[in-house]
Amino acid sequence: MNNIIINNKTYKLSDISEDTPTLWVLRDHLNLTGTKFGCGVGQCGACTVLLDGVAIRSCSTPLSQVMDKKITTIENTQDIEIQKLQQVWRDFDVAQCGYCQPGQIMNASALLKSNKNPSKDEIKSAMQGNICRCGTYNKILKAVSTVAKG
Repeated sequence: MNNIIINNKTYKLSDISEDTPTLWVLRDHLNLTGTKFGCGVGQCGACTVLLDGVAIRSCSTPLSQVMDKKITTIENTQDIEIQKLQQVWRDFDVAQCGYCQPGQIMNASALLKSNKNPSKDEIKSAMQGNICRCGTYNKILKAVSTVAKG
């Protein structure tokens, strides 16, 4: 039996192979479907979650690497950074199709947790691994900059 801590709640998992990608544990076993499947190889960022506050790609991170650590997903309703980012995303109408946005928000959250006042270049650099096929990069930059400024 494995324990996994998601959004400050401990889940006991049984009969799940330790090499199962975290994404599929979240989506298929725990019904936390806010984290999206994109490329499956950790290149697009749609599956981004936080592991002990650091952005990871859940599609390529096996369960064995996250057990007994704190995972934060887009469903977290208590994380102030995520709440602020979600509100600014709505205020600036950032999402078009919206598919990549949970990963974008989680990656931005990790940045703001580690750097409370990033420059535009630091934001662009940190967000580089998250692909948006709709091209809302300028709105994403504006949204993250706005949350950073308070």
